[in-house]
Order: sequence, then structure tokens, then C-alpha cells
Amino acid sequence: MVALIIVLVIVIALVIWFISIYNGIVRKDNRCDNAWQTIDAQLQRRNDLIPNLVETVKGYAAHESATLEAVTQARAAVANAKTPEEKMSASNVLTDTLKSLFAVSEAYPDLKANANFQQLQSDLADTENKISYARMSFNDCVLEYNNAIETFPGNIVAGSKFKERQGFQADEETRQSPDVKF
Repeated sequence: MVALIIVLVIVIALVIWFISIYNGIVRKDNRCDNAWQTIDAQLQRRNDLIPNLVETVKGYAAHESATLEAVTQARAAVANAKTPEEKMSASNVLTDTLKSLFAVSEAYPDLKANANFQQLQSDLADTENKISYARMSFNDCVLEYNNAIETFPGNIVAGSKFKERQGFQADEETRQSPDVKF
């Protein structure tokens, strides 16, 4: 009878342990989803600011249509991206085109002095900072989650149900130093 009770206690302890590990993995998976949704919300905020910015620049720099069109196309690519990986890639392209848009603004002192443009530029810079922070947070969540499903005993509990996630990585172009010429 005592042996049966000991076996029963061990089985109950193992079940509780298994449930605890499984729930921890589920929580980490949900945190990754939440972190991605934060990024997605900031990307949407940036997409909402861009048309106003483009229209403001158009008024001052109408002949810069190639730059304005590139920004508009990059914004559309982010909006049409389906997977997180596609959104990551499209977002990086949009960031690069926005840099060229702000470079165009340097050639137009009246535009740089425009209060609406300054506010939009400030809002966009703030949003870019939030996106950067959200990406770092997402990468931290992905690291925690991947560690949980790849290390023992989490890998046994995770089985084939939980798949490894991919975090944000810098594109090869963004890793290179910019060419600064005076």
C-alpha cells in the first residue's frame, strides 16, 4: 500500500511538472505573438503617417517624384505583406526609402521650416524608435521561447507542436557603414 502511494505521488508530481513546463512554453509563445502585434501596431502607425508626409513634401518638391513614388510603393509593400518575415523585409525597405525622403528635404529649406513637416518628421522618428524597441523586445521573446523548446526537458514537452521562431535580423545593406562625403 505504501509503495502504491509513493508511485501515485511520483506520477502526480510528474504530471504537474509536465503541465508546468507546457504552460511555460505556451506563455512564451503567446508573449512572442504579443510582441509581434506591438511591432505590427507601430508599423501601422508609421504607414498612417507616411501619406501626410509625402503630401507635405509634394508641395515643396514636386520634381522629386521618384523618391515619393518609392516611399509610396514601400509603404504599400508593408501593408500587403502577409507573414512576419515579409513584413520585416518590407519594413526594412521602407526605412531605407524614408531616409532618402528626409535627404530630399535637406535641399528645401522652406520644407524643413514647415511646422507640419517638422511635426510629421518628429512623429515618424518617434515611431521608428518605438519600432526599434519593439523589435528588440520581440527578439528577446523569441530567444526565450526558442530556448524553452530547444533545451531539456522543454524539448520533450514541446515535441513537434511548437516550432522555432525567427527574430529580426539586420539586412546585409544596413550592416555596412554609410558613405559620408563632404
